[in-house]
Amino acid sequence: MRYVLKIAYDGAEFAGWQCQKNAITVQETLETALYTAFSQRIKTTASGRTDAGVHAAGQTCHFDAELPVPPEKMPDCLNRLLPAPVRVIEGWAANETFDCNRSAKRKTYRYRLYVSPREMPLLERYAVRIENAPCLETLQTQARLLEGEHDYKAFCASGSAVKTTVRTVYEVRVKEREEYGVRVVEVFVTGNGFLYNMVRTMVGELLDLALEKRTADSLLTAYATGDRSLLGKTMPAKGLTLMQVEYE
Repeated sequence: MRYVLKIAYDGAEFAGWQCQKNAITVQETLETALYTAFSQRIKTTASGRTDAGVHAAGQTCHFDAELPVPPEKMPDCLNRLLPAPVRVIEGWAANETFDCNRSAKRKTYRYRLYVSPREMPLLERYAVRIENAPCLETLQTQARLLEGEHDYKAFCASGSAVKTTVRTVYEVRVKEREEYGVRVVEVFVTGNGFLYNMVRTMVGELLDLALEKRTADSLLTAYATGDRSLLGKTMPAKGLTLMQVEYE
């Protein structure tokens, strides 16, 4: 049977999703729980990697196994064995052609910022502090420049090995709210796939565009040339959360 799990995790203490030598990862933690529960070495396949420090509210993974626990009961079975920062939210069965990575059609990430002259402890773990930010309307206007089908090579960290750097970003949506008396800005990015550090670089570029440190022309040149130096900085990992993975 092909099991599919939806997983949420606090990524602060993990070196990302994928198993690595000499580092604790979410994948390793989940597979250890599976082994403890069923005495089988089970390999999981996720919708995609998340980097060190990145969180997830809706990561998905699948694995093949013949187990005595039905998919819908898998969350309760595994959660008692998992550390507090990792939880299985849902479980279901899929046919053998379903692949959490290859079958994914759209992914949505959220990046959180808060505007404050000083650190706010209740926000600091899952959001990045900035001292000033443009108004919501300006951010929303500049966000349109990051949408569409483009070659996002300039947004990709060096060392990434992918066949193509062309991606489609369907929407960059900016919202804001007040939490604990502090202005919180949330950037939601939905696309058909993302490159290594792509969303974090997009948020850095969005801030620079809105603050007029960069221009639409320099962004277009970055798309055309793949020149990373034309873009804003890559924002810290802790503000990023994988919110949702969509399938047909």
